[in-house]
Parts: sequence; C-alpha cells; structure tokens
Amino acid sequence: MSKIKQYDVIVIGSGPGGEGAAVKCAKEGYHVAIVEKYHKVGGGCTHWGTIPSKSLRHAVQRLVAFKNNPLFEGAVSQLDVQYPELLKSAEGVISKQAKMRKGFYERNQIDIISGHARFIDKNTIEIQQSNGARERYQAPSFVVATGSRPYRPNNIDFSHSRIHDSDTILNLQQTPKSITIYGAGVIGSEYASIFRGLDVKVNLINTRDRLLSFLDDEISDALSYHLRQQGTVIRHNETYDSVEATDENVIIRLKSGKQIQTEFFLFANGRSGNSQNIGLEDIDLAMNSRGQIEINENYQTSIPHIYAVGDIVGYPSLASAAYDQGRFAATHIVNGECEYSLVEHIPTGIYTSPEISSIGRTEAELTSEQVPYEVGHSFFKSLARAQITGHTVGMLKVLFHRETLEILGIHCFGRDAAEIIHIGQAIMAQKGEANTLMYFINTTFNYPTMGEAYRVAALNGYNRVYGIS
Repeated sequence: MSKIKQYDVIVIGSGPGGEGAAVKCAKEGYHVAIVEKYHKVGGGCTHWGTIPSKSLRHAVQRLVAFKNNPLFEGAVSQLDVQYPELLKSAEGVISKQAKMRKGFYERNQIDIISGHARFIDKNTIEIQQSNGARERYQAPSFVVATGSRPYRPNNIDFSHSRIHDSDTILNLQQTPKSITIYGAGVIGSEYASIFRGLDVKVNLINTRDRLLSFLDDEISDALSYHLRQQGTVIRHNETYDSVEATDENVIIRLKSGKQIQTEFFLFANGRSGNSQNIGLEDIDLAMNSRGQIEINENYQTSIPHIYAVGDIVGYPSLASAAYDQGRFAATHIVNGECEYSLVEHIPTGIYTSPEISSIGRTEAELTSEQVPYEVGHSFFKSLARAQITGHTVGMLKVLFHRETLEILGIHCFGRDAAEIIHIGQAIMAQKGEANTLMYFINTTFNYPTMGEAYRVAALNGYNRVYGIS
C-alpha cells in the first residue's frame, strides 16, 4: 500500500450535498477530494432519482398531449411508443448533468477519487477501486453525503425480473400491461401518474388512510380525485402479507384478505440511508434505525469533525435542500461556526399529474393551532393563460391571517405548480408588512400568465374577509 495522501477535507458522495460542501470548501482555499463509487459524478439524484424520473415524466406528458391534440387525431392510431424508448429521453439529460458537474470539480481543483470509501479510523478512509486496488487517505474534516436507496423488505424477492424498486424500474425493458405500486408516497404517486399516462392498468396500494397526508387536505383530495379519474385504482389502509412472482405475473396478497394480480410490481414504500459498509459502526458514529446519521444544527455528527448532509440525515430529503446543507456544513468547517440554516419554509414539489407544490402551513395545522386564518382561491379554469394552453385543471390557494393579512401557506396543484410556488416563497421569506396579502393585490402581473393566479387568489381572500362581493 502506497503512502497515505493528505487532504484538508474529504467528501464522500458526489450528489447535491457532497457537491455543495466540496465546492464551498475549495473556493475557501481548502485542498479537497470527493469520493464517488459510481463511475460518474452526480449521485443518485442525477443517475437514478430526480433527473431520470422527471425526464421520463416529461416525455410521457408530451406523448399524452400529442394523443389528446385534435390536430394529430389521424396520426395517433399509428403511434406506438414504448416505455424503454421514453426512458432514452433521459439519457441525454443525465449525460449533460454529469459532465457539467464534473466540470465544477475540475474548475475548482477538487480531486475526484473513484471507488468505495470506508472509515479505518476517525481520520482515515480506505478506498477500494474497481480493479481491487486499495488506497488510504486522511483529512482533519470529512463530509458524508452518501444519500439513500429504496427500502427493500427481506421477504420480497427483488432479484425477480417482475419485481422492482424505484431504481430498477428505470431498467424495465417493456411497457407493462398492468402494475401494482406498493406505497402511495411521493415516488409511488408520481409513478402511478407516469404509468397511467402510458395506459397501463395501475393499482396503487396506500398503507395510510389518504394520499400524501402531509399536504393540505384539499390538495390531497384533488390528487386522489384526478388519479382515480385517470383510471388508477387506489386502495387505502392496506398492507401486504406476501408478494409472489411467477414467469407471467406477480400476486400480491394483502392482510385484509384481498389478492391482486398484475404483470409487474413496484415497491415504493420508504428509503434507507446509505450508511452501511462505510465503516461508521467501527468508529462508533451514531445512526438511527433507518440507517440515517444523527447530526446537530451545524451538520456535525457524534464525531464533531465528521459532518453529514443530504438524504443520509433524513428530512427534508430534497436535492435543493441537500446542496444548501452541504454549503452550510462547509461554512462551519471553514469558519468554525455556521450562521446559516435551511429556511423555515421549503417548497414541496410533487411531479404527479396534476403537479403539486406547497409551502407553509396547511389548513389543518392552522386550525389545530387556533390561528384565525382565511383562504383565497384561484381556479386555473378561469385564467386566460390556462385557457390558451388548455391546461385548465388546477388551483392556487393562499392561506393568510385574517387580522394582519400575513401569508401563512400557499398550496397549488395543476400545470407548472412547482414553478408557480416560488413567487409565493419569495414573499413569505420577507419580514413584516412585506409578507402580506397586499403584495399580490397591489402588484401588476404580466397578462396572460399563470402568475396572475396570485392576484386573483389574493382578491378572492380579501373580499371574503371584508365582505365584498
């Protein structure tokens, strides 16, 4: 074994969290290395999660729009686009993202080390390369940003070609005739929308009593309604008893006594932190039962010079938040203190059909807290821009304090909801009078735009408070 190489900071994992930490430290003059076991940088976000699934969704949406457009009615009968062909649309985006991110490291003189990292002691890691060679590296500071993976119960045979998780479903080589999706969280609901767009028969098994219960009830109900209207069969309060695959299909037996048979099965119920086999147990670093690393407000683990960011620490498990966590951890490494933290209100983007996004508190939360609030609605079917594009399904609702008019929550579903939410996010981040309903009422929005929904919703809520018809 060669001489141990020294760095100021070693980052394990090149996803958004690792990238944020590595680039920040490098810009502060630190000698930084980033370790990635995959042959390309970008992490799960780029190669198995956000980028490929959202690219697939976009391709399916374009296909659905084409089929529903009366201008192309004669050509639709000749159109036969299969699932693997749609997946190819993601390949170019993934390649561009990986190349761009590699450029970030090269421009900032960050060494990229390929291989699987494992802690030997609290200041030393050993990296096993693909050819079996092993090298050791040391640093006074580490950032663990190894992400997460789909949870796989031991009593389900994921080696079978008809049983998949949210990673392996991207390798499916045919368009299913039918699929059962177990787990109706964000990933399960998104894939239900994707497969229904391909006219696949979908069973969505929800272990809870409603879809995405963290959402505002009205938004959750809207999602449930539209998924059912599209043809998805949703079954609430169900848990599986057994999953048995044959050469032709998969049989799912539920504890309620129901039995479901479909061509394929997608398990999408939870994720686990990628904390195994990297030596954390050997250095007594604290983790919880889900394999997530416990951290303090500075992203320090139970071993202060080892930091952790991104999905490996759990909530909020968002790529955007992970990048900021990485930057904030790096700030503490560089300055010994971290004056930054994630903003209080992080927008949620859910890429179902219809798309969903929200920020702030829900009606149920405000009612429980006995906050005197009111609601302003804007329905997309009444907006000129939505009428022009034909995307009239959707709604924006603004929750605000009846007395101060402070914005307390914004919830949206429909086309481009995840884009529209940022207008509200910017106002909610302001202090005092800048964060009130009056901003939307007194602002001139471009016409026709979807952003105009804020003015319509604000006027609707203001009129409700002051009894103006």
